[in-house]
Amino acid sequence: MSKITVRIPMPLRPFVDDATVMDADAETVSAALEQIGDRHPGFLQRVIVNDGKLRPYVNVFVGVDDVRSQRGLETRLHDGDVISIIAAVAGG
Repeated sequence: MSKITVRIPMPLRPFVDDATVMDADAETVSAALEQIGDRHPGFLQRVIVNDGKLRPYVNVFVGVDDVRSQRGLETRLHDGDVISIIAAVAGG
């Protein structure tokens, strides 16, 4: 398992006891998010839709790489990786 850090954006912090970062031991982005969801009910449903894909206005990066341009939620992780969850801002 890889020890990774997940950065939590302000809109999701109420679902993780106001944490700004969380640690996980996981091999994929999906597994890391699921670990957090297991510890904090309500978190995962705000990041992933029922079919197991990222919500449209939620972006997830491993380092500087958007997981959508990699292997999606199955993007592999390595020790020390940082996952950043970023809520997209829409409007005009």
